[in-house]
Amino acid sequence: MYYRRKVILALLQIFDGQIDKISLHKLLFLFTQRQTKAEYDFIPYRFGCYSYSANADLTSMVGKEMLLETKIHFASNEKTDYFKALKETDKKIMLEIKAVYGKMNADALMKHTYLNFPYWAINSVKANEILTTLQLEKVKESRPQINETVLFTIGYEGISLEEYLNRLIKNDVKILVDVRNNALSMKYGFNKSQLIRYCNSLGIEYLHFPEVGIQSEQRQELNNQSDYDNLFTIYCENNLKNTTASQLKILDLLEKNRRIALTCFEANICQCHRKHLAEAIEKLPNFKYQVKHI
Repeated sequence: MYYRRKVILALLQIFDGQIDKISLHKLLFLFTQRQTKAEYDFIPYRFGCYSYSANADLTSMVGKEMLLETKIHFASNEKTDYFKALKETDKKIMLEIKAVYGKMNADALMKHTYLNFPYWAINSVKANEILTTLQLEKVKESRPQINETVLFTIGYEGISLEEYLNRLIKNDVKILVDVRNNALSMKYGFNKSQLIRYCNSLGIEYLHFPEVGIQSEQRQELNNQSDYDNLFTIYCENNLKNTTASQLKILDLLEKNRRIALTCFEANICQCHRKHLAEAIEKLPNFKYQVKHI
């Protein structure tokens, strides 16, 4: 079993086997904030800090009958002592979480996280109800609002879905332009249908331009940078010369929306075609904006 799932089961265990759904995400968030390397990352969502990855694990454990789910609660269906299975540092953190926050209800936990981590409240539908005007102002100040027009590029290799989405939010990206030829992924959260759902839930529009991607069969035997460079030479000579219309559409999106991001898989921009696509768009007539890789 993944260690991160043991963390969830241990948390439920020390909270008498049952936690309401909102509180569970808040307690898990507070726990991970104290870890040196967080088991889960979070995004600012409808009720504050929320982890799609944790929710996927919870759903999986419900399917395996390790957890029971009601409309408002998750409850453990396990007899194993998962707290005992935690690292000593995590045991200490979890006991601190129980001691400090164990008597707080969902609203109190929400208010605490909103006050101490205001960025995570920027999309909350409850903030107006539980915060004062002055407290709300701090939340509003945490929302990135940047007027400069920038063409971003971003890869999802090596980072969680939540970290990826946070980079988009913190750079105030309005439209995510998927430039993969085939928008499928073995990695959780990055299939086209998933990205559409997750982006839309955060007010980011998702668009797919498969014609500017590289077909899978062309991406074989890429063992070193020289192999990538040879692939991109062919890509520039063939694909980019034949997709000017699509590049102009992307430029039009940039001019109208000011902050858009081209996305593909690779973390290393020198090993991804999005670098060369961005450079081609940069050379189009009237392009006068910044290109930034995030």
